[in-house]
This record gives sequence, C-alpha cells and structure tokens, in this order.
Amino acid sequence: MIQAPAQDPVIPLPSGAALRPLVLPARADAGAPGAFRDYAETRNRCLAEASGRDDDDFTPDELLPLLTSDEHTHRRQWRITAADETVGVALLNVLHDSGGTTAVSAISVVRAWQRRGLATAVAAHLENLARSEGVRTLQVWTEHLPSDDARLSPPTGFGTVPHDHTARFLLAQGWTLEQVDRVSEYRWGDEARLQELRAQAAAAASGYRVVQWLLPTPDERLEGYAWMKSRMSTDVPDAGMGSPEETWDADRVREHDTRWLAMGSTVQVTAAEHIATGELCAYNELSLKGALDSVTHQNDTFVLAAHRGHRLGLLVKTAGLLAWHERFPRSARVVTYNAEENRPMLSINEEIGFAPIAYGGAWKKELSS
Repeated sequence: MIQAPAQDPVIPLPSGAALRPLVLPARADAGAPGAFRDYAETRNRCLAEASGRDDDDFTPDELLPLLTSDEHTHRRQWRITAADETVGVALLNVLHDSGGTTAVSAISVVRAWQRRGLATAVAAHLENLARSEGVRTLQVWTEHLPSDDARLSPPTGFGTVPHDHTARFLLAQGWTLEQVDRVSEYRWGDEARLQELRAQAAAAASGYRVVQWLLPTPDERLEGYAWMKSRMSTDVPDAGMGSPEETWDADRVREHDTRWLAMGSTVQVTAAEHIATGELCAYNELSLKGALDSVTHQNDTFVLAAHRGHRLGLLVKTAGLLAWHERFPRSARVVTYNAEENRPMLSINEEIGFAPIAYGGAWKKELSS
C-alpha cells in the first residue's frame, strides 16, 4: 500500500499558507481530531460551496478506503493550511492503466481563502511533481453552481458550463474544457410507471434474463462483470479526455468490491444475461452509503456493443431501481452523472423520469516534457 512519503516537503504558499502532504492513517477514527478529519471536513465544505449539494459528502471512515492507493492508482493528498486551519485540499492520482502518463489532479480552496494565489501556487507544485514522474496528461472534473455568467461549450457541442470563477481559473492555467456532464435526479413517486417500462423492456429483450447481486460479486459472475467493466472504460463517450483503457479481471473486481464494502457502502448490480450463451452483456449499479434515508447513486450503466438494440439499458435500470426501492424505501432520491453527448443513456434516464439538476465540466491539460 503506497502512502504519501513522510519526507515530502511542506511547501510555502502565499498569505502565510502552506501545502502539507497528508499521510493516511491506518484507521480513520472519525471522532478524533487530526489532519485526516480536517481533510475530510474541508473536502466536503469545498464540494458544498462549489455545487450547493452534499450528495458526495464522505465521513472520514467512508473516505479513507477511497483515498488509499492500490496497484491501479497511486493516490496522494495534501492539505492547504493557514493559521492552523485547513483551508483547502489537493490530490494527485496517477493512473497505472495509462502506464503512469495520465493523472487526475484536483485543488479545492474554501471560498473565504480564494483569490489569494493559493490554488495557482499549488497547481504549479502538483504539475511539476507530475511532470517529473512522467505524467503527460492531467484530468479534472468540476462542479458549478447556477450562474448568470457567459457559457462555455466543449468541442463536442453538447452542453455548457458557466464561465465562472472555477472555469476562469482553469482556462488561465492552460486547461481545456473537453466534455460537459449532466447531473440528474430521480425522485420516487410513480412506481407503476417503472413497472410498465420494465415490462416493455423485458418484451423487447426476450432472449435475455435479469440477474442481480449485492457486492461482493459471486464467483460465477466475476469474469463476466470484469469484461463489462473493461468495455465500460473504452466504449462510453470520452470526448477528448484521453482516459486510458482499464484492464479488468476477477482479482480487480474483488479489489473493487473490497473498497466499496470498506467504505460502508451497499452496492447492487443488476445485469442482463444472454440466455443462449450465458454471457453477461449489460449492467447497472446502484449504491448507498451511511443512513438508509440518504441519497442513492446510480453509478455505471453499460450495454456491450454486440447486444445493443434490445432495450437492455432500460431493462437493467428499471429492474435495478424497482429491486432497490424494495430494499431501501427510505432513500427518496437517486442521483446519476452522464456525458451530455451520451444520448442513448440520457434518453433512458429521461424516459424513467430523471431530471437535470446540475452540470459539470471534464477538463484536460497536456504537460510539456
């Protein structure tokens, strides 16, 4: 397990602030004060200020497994501190599927400490670090509040984000907006409509059957699930982001499941199985963390290219939602993210009753050698 090295330097920043590497604890100890709890609380605060929502909040116990490195991603985090207060957070995740040439980088500063040059100084440090380690492409995903600012469009021509403080910072740093994501929400109310849509999908998918499981994935489903996850990394709209192809096998699925369970999450997978061959060819994931009345996240939904045209996306989504609602009737909302150009999935979501509640940006920066 890779942690941020203890000898990593503390980097002085403007206004008397500093960038301090975060060494992950062996356990979160959510009730105890300390650097890790400060990191988690500041992360949540920054997300709330950027999006106006708390859907992606994590407690320290939930966050620790998400930040821990594995053989697929080297994850490092930093706190931005000022006067013994954590006023921002930063991360650099190097993706080993890319051979180490692609990394996700993010910098968040609480509103009261913005416009003091902190993010600019942190960005320079992280980019120099990434470049020295062979990273050539940086990626970041942003949240945006509703705004009267002018709009920015990606090269895809689908969707816009406001030309707000976040966008202005990234553009000034040499980032390019490559894609717009839609955040959609479904609120329970018309279960009969879901039942009707499921029946319609089942009629169109007569050569398939629905199979479901809660993580951990049963042994007999590992290989099929792994293959679908690998194709998810290549076949969904990626615009110009250049995300690497992910190599999945049974061991990687087990690691994926272990991480989710260590976060305290319940994850349901609904898949479509081709009856004639036994091949898994579509899947949908729903997850819940924390209280049973908290928000549900619809994560991946994917259909293998060879099996499209049978309404399998609608089948696994509706079958998944109906089963989930039986398990967790107190979770009143389902939130999901989709690329604006992914019309097949957006059309299914809209048919079900998902409505847009926010938009985010997917950005890329190429680093010179």
